[in-house]
Amino acid sequence: MSHTWGRPASHPSAGWAVIDVETSGFRPGQARIISIAVLGLDAGGRVEQSVVSLLNPGVDPGPTHVHGLTVAMLEDQPQFADIVGAVLDVLRGRTLVAHNVAFDYAFLAAEAELADTELPVDTVMCTVELARRLELGIENLRLETLAAHWGVTQERPHDAFDDALVLTGVLAPALERARQLDVWLPIRPVARRRWPNGRVTHDELWPLKVLASRVPCPYLNPGRYVTGRPLVQGMRVALAAEVRRTHEELVERILHAGLAYSDEVNRETSLVVCNETVPEQGKGYHALQLGVPVVSDALFMDSVGSVVGGRSMEEFSDATLLDQQLSLF
Repeated sequence: MSHTWGRPASHPSAGWAVIDVETSGFRPGQARIISIAVLGLDAGGRVEQSVVSLLNPGVDPGPTHVHGLTVAMLEDQPQFADIVGAVLDVLRGRTLVAHNVAFDYAFLAAEAELADTELPVDTVMCTVELARRLELGIENLRLETLAAHWGVTQERPHDAFDDALVLTGVLAPALERARQLDVWLPIRPVARRRWPNGRVTHDELWPLKVLASRVPCPYLNPGRYVTGRPLVQGMRVALAAEVRRTHEELVERILHAGLAYSDEVNRETSLVVCNETVPEQGKGYHALQLGVPVVSDALFMDSVGSVVGGRSMEEFSDATLLDQQLSLF
């Protein structure tokens, strides 16, 4: 099964587009971008292209005490539509990277729609989620904390250009550590749709678990996991809160392997990933009550790379065969 979420850090990259925006507020489409920096990097992290600009948003610039930008500073600056061509050139063919990428992508997509332009962005990566996977042992995952951890100089916090430079400096060692730990990068697809009138809209980045729970599994459920045996495509996997790895990383591996992510535990659930052997609450506890097997995230990650092929839903045209699926394996 081809995967659309996540990618091993050892796989080659076509390059990165590191972005940071300062905005007049927090709601895309209402608030506007007032400062933008987009740095186009090659696969090795070297800057190849860049666009850096203040922008005239046509609205009040908002919290000046945060970003330091006033009406007088912005009134003679270009609008987003004036620089959008240069921005698209940097984005094209690269994975968009930001610290909390959902925020930056949402504003960039909103500005593109206002400029009647389609973003050439197919994949994005959030460095907050990447840092969560790297076992850094730091107090928090704020950009300034990561910069201090890797010795990257930060001169002007909340300045788009400086923040983009800092994130570029953080990205290289983060990717190297991901390769050392054999961690998957949290790369995910974005969606665009073109309406009959030609207008393009960009879907916002919903939490991965929300999307995964709606993805139909192409394989029949072979039943419950049996300790000592391999996982089988089509098994329904739920995640308890008591795990060391992030849920997003686990969901990536579930979907890639041809398993089904389940947001609830019921009698159809094949296993629950939980690091508590005797959980007293939540999905792990519910699993024990129903007799659903519970495995640790370490055991799951060891097993998910060698999943046995399942039976495709397309192989069954007679609905009565669905009742026999539990005896297939």
